[in-house]
Amino acid sequence: MVKPKAYVNKEICLSCGGCVSVCPQNAIQLKNMIAFVNASKCNSCQICVNTCPVAAISLKEV
Repeated sequence: MVKPKAYVNKEICLSCGGCVSVCPQNAIQLKNMIAFVNASKCNSCQICVNTCPVAAISLKEV
């Protein structure tokens, strides 16, 4: 079974960095002012999903 991973909609992302600071796996980084998720580090905890002020992050099967 494939576990969903965090996905950032780059068109909505505000580059606020909130997701970066709350990710317990350090799976999210800001690159060129856009949040990127390292899927191999993401454990699908959804903390970033619940933190994003504009709902730019969702879980998707990778």
